[in-house]
Amino acid sequence: MTDGPTIRVIRGDAAAELRPAIVAPLIAFNRETFGPSDRELFAAVLEDPATGETVGGLYGEASYGWTYVQLLVVPAAQRGRDLGTRLIAEAEAFARARGSRGVFLDTFEFQARGFYEKLGYVVFGELEGGEGAVRRFFLKKVF
Repeated sequence: MTDGPTIRVIRGDAAAELRPAIVAPLIAFNRETFGPSDRELFAAVLEDPATGETVGGLYGEASYGWTYVQLLVVPAAQRGRDLGTRLIAEAEAFARARGSRGVFLDTFEFQARGFYEKLGYVVFGELEGGEGAVRRFFLKKVF
């Protein structure tokens, strides 16, 4: 007879395949506690005009009154052309259209904190760097 579930650590692609099973009870709890989720994924892509291939862009999701920018990348050869600013503007327009309170995101110290601050984002949290850890900032823009 067992006292309950055992714990096993899974790494790599196999872990990604388990995400739906792990998130299902959380979604059920949230629905039971708060009501149905209005979660919506979105992306704004940068496409190569010659091939139509996606070469960068922005990916995020909105739920529970906030919009989260999970990923933003502009290829190095395309930087300095306001593409990042335009991508963030698309995310903010999406958020406003949904009635989100604002947008939040995170960035590592070697990435784009100053870029986001120029766009009106403010730091609301930080994870310290140190031995084997890179400093990470959490920023938001409230509408």
